[in-house]
Amino acid sequence: MSLLEIEDLTVTYGTDDVRVHAVNGVSFDVEKGVNYGLAGESGSGKSTAAEAILGLLPGNGRVDGGSVRFKGQDLLELSAEERRDVLWEEIAYIPQSAMDALDPVMTCGAQIRQAIQKHRNVTDAKARERIRELFDIVGLDPDRINEYPHEFSGGMRQRVTIAMALALEPDLIVADEPTTGLDVVVQDKIIDQILDIQERIDSSLLLITHEIGVIAETCDELSILYGGTVMEQGSVDNVLVNPTHPYTMGLKNSFPEVEQLSDDPVAIPGSPPSLGAPPTGCVFADRCPFETEECTAETPPTVDLPNRNHRSACHHTEQAAQMRRDAADPETWGVDPSDEDASATSDEEILRVDDLQKWYTTSQPLLDQLRGEDPPKVKAVDGVSFSLHHSEILGVAGESGCGKSTLGETVAMLEEPTGGDIVFDGKSVEEYKRGGMKEFRRNAQIIFQDPFDSLNPRQTVRQLVTEPLRIHGIAEDRQEEKAAETLERVGLTPAEEFLDDYPHELSGGQRQRVAIARALVLDPDFLVCDEPASMLDVSLKVNLLNLLRDLADESDIGIIYISHDLASLSQVSDRLAIMYLGRIVELGETARIVDDPKHPYTSALLSAAPEKDPTSDRERVLLDGEPPDPVDIPNGCAFAPRCPEASAECRETEPTLDEAGDDAHSAACYFPVDGTSHDTGESGSLSSTTADD
Repeated sequence: MSLLEIEDLTVTYGTDDVRVHAVNGVSFDVEKGVNYGLAGESGSGKSTAAEAILGLLPGNGRVDGGSVRFKGQDLLELSAEERRDVLWEEIAYIPQSAMDALDPVMTCGAQIRQAIQKHRNVTDAKARERIRELFDIVGLDPDRINEYPHEFSGGMRQRVTIAMALALEPDLIVADEPTTGLDVVVQDKIIDQILDIQERIDSSLLLITHEIGVIAETCDELSILYGGTVMEQGSVDNVLVNPTHPYTMGLKNSFPEVEQLSDDPVAIPGSPPSLGAPPTGCVFADRCPFETEECTAETPPTVDLPNRNHRSACHHTEQAAQMRRDAADPETWGVDPSDEDASATSDEEILRVDDLQKWYTTSQPLLDQLRGEDPPKVKAVDGVSFSLHHSEILGVAGESGCGKSTLGETVAMLEEPTGGDIVFDGKSVEEYKRGGMKEFRRNAQIIFQDPFDSLNPRQTVRQLVTEPLRIHGIAEDRQEEKAAETLERVGLTPAEEFLDDYPHELSGGQRQRVAIARALVLDPDFLVCDEPASMLDVSLKVNLLNLLRDLADESDIGIIYISHDLASLSQVSDRLAIMYLGRIVELGETARIVDDPKHPYTSALLSAAPEKDPTSDRERVLLDGEPPDPVDIPNGCAFAPRCPEASAECRETEPTLDEAGDDAHSAACYFPVDGTSHDTGESGSLSSTTADD
């Protein structure tokens, strides 16, 4: 008997106008000990299906049909109290946003203790012992259980939610985008920890994610969802190696890989359906390059294919081999190869940063204050220098807490620099501060990582996107028209369907595109993108990358693109800057860094990028320890405590950025690695495990 059986699940959401048919007859089984993946674009219904399983649908959500059986018991028939007895004890949940899931006024340890004591009659001492054990299991310092969520980095907060989910050793773990927004090294570590703990407690995993590479390396089986409908399902090897549905083929083509710089990912054209009515025909027909009259007239049934454990909902599965060959050609998806030729980077600088510093003063004991001692400082950005030209995209990568977001906010003048110089469009920022900040804000825009934080929940999309135009007095007679044009430019088509929506009525990907449109509506000269695609699925991510590339090439703007996703950065960036603890440790042309990284840290980041081929045997990179305390950075190279190549010289004297390489490619390393293979585990110096283990 299956551990979890979903049969013909149907879920709708009520709105002012219509009911949105978010999940339409979804069925799948999760066997005991099996890791199951749900993948698909934003709005495909994968998170809604998980919320229905857990009984966490919002007030306007309703299960209209089907069953959700766990160990033979239909969860939909349970009362709220009966369901609470099952949740945490037998089914645990790892949410997408750890900061939203954790109570900001409770310590992390207290929140885990609350979950434990709700279901188990244990003393505070026993609960505390268990919490310390859980912190150790997920790679957190047990002495930090009394700290609050804001005192942890994003990756650490996510590990707190994992510790909470694992506290009672559940039979099923439902993980909704558990690595979204995390850098690849932390992602590798968290996935490895989840799999290791699963093995210890013999649990199953239901993983909801848009990252096909994570599913390929983690799951045994999967379902591909689109428009609330299962397009294809079965074993990961069958579905991802030999897909039979055009949608699956499109998702695979959209997934960027570090090793394939010459093969640009191709986005699926168009947008997901609005689902204001139950789908008729094939829900993917409007975007499918292989669509026929039969596709729009009849809904294709999900049929078993000759391969064991492989099903597909396509009228043309017998032509799958030919469709796979055609789908590999960008022209099949309406992409003209001649459009992919990027224009040359301009010689004219839009931004120059010299020895930039941004330090934060931390609290200190009263006795130290009375003694007149200087308070400790977090050197978030510490002596960073670079230039940015018109038509250039500079990618900035690094682990959580490396200072990349602070760098972006400081050059965008949302943070006051502690030291150094910033020159924008030939003028020092000090000149802009003397009465020219409105001009600066008009020409320099920033896109934040989390649209929940950057969008006013009380404003409609219309108000959000036209507000910058009103503030700057631009296009006064056609502001709504320009807002609609910008929304369609970022993939919200037709714009009229979104203008009157509030942020909470949109999916995560749609909210992020509204935030992007808000920044682009002013046609800025300089754009800071702080993890703008971290919440987008692979196809929408490629659309965004292509949009940014077009903006740089055609609109002559300079872009700083901050991301933990080196695969995406390598596809869109002209140059890469790798940051570690507030400093750039490697800087150079993208192709040179990807082909031949000089710094061991860069090599580790490249090696940690997931692959979409489930048959590959990539070794998971598990760097020892965490980055040092930013208040107490060790002498010498800050990466030395975790570096497999570190020598006495590295621990005593900090290398400069020009220590290795040349003008087009420099690294702060005394012993540059030969990183052409990206195989940092080969020497045995870095801890690693095979992703398929």
